[in-house]
Amino acid sequence: MLNNTMIKHTLLGLWLVLLYLSCGSSTPDSVGPVTPIPPAYTSWVVGDTADAKVQPQGGVVLAGGSTDVDAAMRWFLRRSGGGDVLILRASGSNGYNNYLYKELGEAVNSVETILLNKRDMAQNTDIIRKIRNAEAIFFAGGDQADYVNFWQGTPVADALNERIRKGAVLGGTSAGCAILSQLYFAAREGSVTSDEALANPYDKRVDIGRNDFLVHPLLTNTITDQHYAERDRQGRHLAFLARAVADWNLQPRGIGVDEKTAVCAALDGAVTVFGQGNAYFLQAMGTKPERCQTNQSLTWNGDGKAVRVTTLAGSVADRVGFNLLTFQPTSDDAKTTYWYAENGVRK
Repeated sequence: MLNNTMIKHTLLGLWLVLLYLSCGSSTPDSVGPVTPIPPAYTSWVVGDTADAKVQPQGGVVLAGGSTDVDAAMRWFLRRSGGGDVLILRASGSNGYNNYLYKELGEAVNSVETILLNKRDMAQNTDIIRKIRNAEAIFFAGGDQADYVNFWQGTPVADALNERIRKGAVLGGTSAGCAILSQLYFAAREGSVTSDEALANPYDKRVDIGRNDFLVHPLLTNTITDQHYAERDRQGRHLAFLARAVADWNLQPRGIGVDEKTAVCAALDGAVTVFGQGNAYFLQAMGTKPERCQTNQSLTWNGDGKAVRVTTLAGSVADRVGFNLLTFQPTSDDAKTTYWYAENGVRK
């Protein structure tokens, strides 16, 4: 038989159970905020994974696409000071690793390729740390719209600009070259031909960014273009410059690079052109386009001298022929002419 004490204990136990069930929760209040897991990414590395503590020499490599130029890539590696080399790309694989680490014969601490092909990856603290530890950073080819969509305005872009300020050497080929300049063809609406850009410089595909991605002091008010002669890019480059004049009242510059050719510029502006093709240095001469309007063909004459163009042939020799700071040739080998547009035709 139950006594009074046992009854009291039983009732108390039932009351506590009911109280827990009515007030309890599947997530206890004592659990703190959950730390988000950084999105996974793919990388490949060769060499020493410990951070090299060396000072790079800075500079920039603008490569025109197709086959890489060995002499230019050796220049790039030497400017790293023997440190850590980072390849960033939005597609592809690890084809640069052994080429840069072993095949060119220049000693560096490591080469790592990171496939950064989603915007949320640009928040990844591990990737950002690797960027901040790199002495040399190279952007592979592909589609520059991916780079803009995935990286622009993110912590990755902030880290890249920090490395530029601290003297890392940067480079890029094809699409990777396109994003290096402070004015840049973003290609978010697809590519555009010279005929299309000259016929309507405000075609939605003439998609130009300005001072909102990478900020390299050697490429202020400059827009690059690649695969230059091979894809007849001269006319669209002229249209890009015309837009910069009309929209922002700039006196812009352009650098065009043929395939299998690379422009290597040191921090003092000294330029060497390596490779089999030409490099083209465009300077708007201060006149405004006579007609640069939506759905109308471009006319930018300026007495036949709208844009001064200096052309330098590539070679295997480390011979300085131009200066990006003065934007003037420093070699008798340079050839200078002028371009302009008349009713949508480049002259």
